[in-house]
Amino acid sequence: MDKSKIQFKTIDDYIAPFPKNVRNILKELRLAIKETAPKVEETISYGIPTFDLNGRHLVHFAAYKNHIGFYPTQSGIQTFKNDLSSFKTSTGTIQFPLNKPIPFDLIKKIVKFRVKETESRKE
Repeated sequence: MDKSKIQFKTIDDYIAPFPKNVRNILKELRLAIKETAPKVEETISYGIPTFDLNGRHLVHFAAYKNHIGFYPTQSGIQTFKNDLSSFKTSTGTIQFPLNKPIPFDLIKKIVKFRVKETESRKE
C-alpha cells in the first residue's frame, strides 16, 4: 500500500487500510500508548499516527511492509538501547519486525520514560 499519496485525518483512518494482522498490531500499540499515557492527544503528524502531550510530540508509529516503525525520539532509544539491542534502530526510530512478537511491555516502558521527560520540560 502506498501511504505517501493518502492524507489521513485520524489514526483510525490510518489503521483501516492495513491487512487484519497489521491492524491488530497497530490497535494494540495504540492502546498500549494510551494506557501508559492517558493524557495524550491523538493526531496525525508527518502523515503518521502521533501522540502529543502538553503540545509536544511524545511518540509516533507507522506500519511498513515488514515492520512497525516506532518513533520515541533519540532520547527514548538511547535510554533503552540495551533492551533494544535485538532490534534495528537509528537516531529516532525502532523497527519491530512483523514476523516476531511486538514487545509491548518495552514499548510501555519507553512511553512512560517519554511522559516523564516531557513533563519535566513543561513550562
